[in-house]
Amino acid sequence: MSPADATTSHGPSRRGFLTGSAAAVGVATGAAGGYAAARAVQVDEPRDTTGANGGRAAAFAGAHQAGITSSPGAHGTFLAFDLVDGSTRDDLRRLMRLWSDDARRLMAGQGALADTEPELAAAPAGLTVTFGWGRAATVLAGGEDAAPAWLKPLPAFSIDALENRWSDGDLLVMIHADDPVTVSHAARMITKDAASLAVQRWHQTGFRQAYGTHASGTTMRNLFGQVDGTTNPPVAAEEFARRVWIADGWLTGGTSFVLRRIRMDLAVWDQVDRIGRENAVGRTLDTGAPLTGTVEHDEPDLDAVDARGFPIISDVAHLRRARPGEPAQRIVRMGFNYDEPARGGAEAEAGLLFGSVQADVDAQFVPIQERLAQADLLNVWTTPVGSAVFAILPGCSQDGYLGDGLLEG
Repeated sequence: MSPADATTSHGPSRRGFLTGSAAAVGVATGAAGGYAAARAVQVDEPRDTTGANGGRAAAFAGAHQAGITSSPGAHGTFLAFDLVDGSTRDDLRRLMRLWSDDARRLMAGQGALADTEPELAAAPAGLTVTFGWGRAATVLAGGEDAAPAWLKPLPAFSIDALENRWSDGDLLVMIHADDPVTVSHAARMITKDAASLAVQRWHQTGFRQAYGTHASGTTMRNLFGQVDGTTNPPVAAEEFARRVWIADGWLTGGTSFVLRRIRMDLAVWDQVDRIGRENAVGRTLDTGAPLTGTVEHDEPDLDAVDARGFPIISDVAHLRRARPGEPAQRIVRMGFNYDEPARGGAEAEAGLLFGSVQADVDAQFVPIQERLAQADLLNVWTTPVGSAVFAILPGCSQDGYLGDGLLEG
């Protein structure tokens, strides 16, 4: 036996080490092969596809963007971008062409144009990718006259504690689907598209009840447990069209969108008894019915009083304060919950990404928000920390791109 093969006081021989390593590799290879075989057997077994939702695809082309006409997915991401300094109208045109092309592909379950992981796009799960412009992008596309008067930051409200990291922006992209992997992948593709033309300003993610948890059409609940969006009309209803669609100018078929990031103090809310919570909201928490009714969609009786002559629905209850003063002020709500852990010294934060869709922000949204700021009991437990206003672009033809009505004019 050569010295190299001998066992020394420091351990096994070189040959023994190599032999043992080879054996270990063989064992590992066999184990991997067994795992692969097991996986193959599992894949070949019948799978439960009851309620499968991954193949559902929304149409990209149309008079309106699908993210407004479709029910929001269980998962949502909101991205805001600022145009880079020196951006031109041609730069914006190029970006909108690229974004529209990739959104069209992704919504159909196909990879984006330069997608290195197209498998992540294969199950769209109702994916919608919706685009909007802030004032700067609108002016760049068509001049000052193209920007409606309401396309500006909201007035300052006494309850606001706004942070720049959650507010404003030149461009908006809303990504909704029932699968979080689909949403994440689409957000990555959209962000890559914008790399040389725009800088991400903020990225906010939220969630609603998962697909299949409740019957279709069930009103979502926010983290206070209250139903959120009871008064929204069906998309096909004439009332929806009256509230939402802009009917003149280059924005015909488009709408406006307000996003308010509302921080909720859940720890303090937990200290309030159920009666106190329901009085603050103006609805029962179990059914969502107004305190003067029995089911969610009952019309509240704001004149009803109790045996002592006090209003059953308080003058400062959220239901009463949020109720439009006249029909022309009505909006359509689009809310997503958020719940973020503490990171890097920042405190944990939970709340609501409150989205509002309406034809005219000044005429519809602002009066409601003014009443809420003046005297809404829920203000005790909520603080708006982000705010942004965008024009949601009209839809486009199958061969067109979003914003082409102005950018090609």
